[in-house]
Amino acid sequence: PRAAVIGAVGTIAKAYVSLLNTTTVHNADALHRLVSSRPPGTPLLTVSNHMSTIDDPFMWGFKGFPITDSKLARWVLTAEDICFRNVFMSYMFRLGKCVPITRGAGIYQDHMNEALEVLSTGGWLHSFPEGKVAQDHQPIRRLKWGTASLIVRAPVTPIVLPIVHTGFEKVMPEKSFFGRRPPLPLCGKEIKIIVGEPVDFDLPGLKQVAAMIPQDTSFERKGWPTITPEGLDEAAQRWLYQKMSDKIQSAMESLRKTLLNLKQH
Repeated sequence: PRAAVIGAVGTIAKAYVSLLNTTTVHNADALHRLVSSRPPGTPLLTVSNHMSTIDDPFMWGFKGFPITDSKLARWVLTAEDICFRNVFMSYMFRLGKCVPITRGAGIYQDHMNEALEVLSTGGWLHSFPEGKVAQDHQPIRRLKWGTASLIVRAPVTPIVLPIVHTGFEKVMPEKSFFGRRPPLPLCGKEIKIIVGEPVDFDLPGLKQVAAMIPQDTSFERKGWPTITPEGLDEAAQRWLYQKMSDKIQSAMESLRKTLLNLKQH
C-alpha cells in the first residue's frame, strides 16, 4: 500500500509542478545526490520554509527527482491537528511516510522519538522548522528547537540541507477562495526552489561550550532529560538548540535573499 500511495501522490505532485506550473530549481543535483547516494548509514535532514499546505509533497515534484520511489521518499514532520484528524487520514498520511507532531507538546514528545528513529536508521527526514505556514514573504522566522534537538540526539550526525522555495503560496493561497484555500491547487504559476549547501556543525565543540553554561533560573523548567554522555542539562540544551537554530535560520535566510535576487533578473 505504501508504494501505491507514494506513487500516486508523487505522480499528482509531478503533474502540478512539472506540467501545470512553471518550476525552476537551482542546485537540484546536490539534493538528488544526497537522497540517492549518500554514505550508508548517514541520515539526511532537509529543512525548508513553509509557504503553503502543499509544500510537501509538491516541492519534490520537479523534473528528474525520484518522488514516486517509496524507498527513497522522505519522512516528513506533519501537524497532527491537520493531517491526523481521523482514522482514514491517519492511515493515509502514515502510508505517505508522515510523522505526526503535536503542536505545543515540546521537543521530547513521543512523536519526536519516532522522528529520531528515522535518523537513527540512516533515513531522510524533512522538517519545516518555522513550525507553521506563512505566505507574506517576510524573512525566515525564528525556528522551533525540535529540529536542532534531533540533530544533537541522533546517534550519527545527519547531513543538514537547507532548501528555500517561493510560488507554492500562489498554487495554494490560504485565503483566495471565499476567504479559504481553493478546493484544488491552482495552475499557471511560477515556482522557484533553491537547494543550499549542507550546514556544518562542530557538535563536539558546541557541546563543550554548552556544558559550561551556568544555570539560568529565569526560565520555566520543562523537565527535559539530561543528554549523556556530555551531561547536558536543560540550560545547556537551551543554549545549544538556540545556537544551532540560529545557524540554520541564517543559512535559510541567505538562500531566501539569493532567490529574491534570482527572481529580479
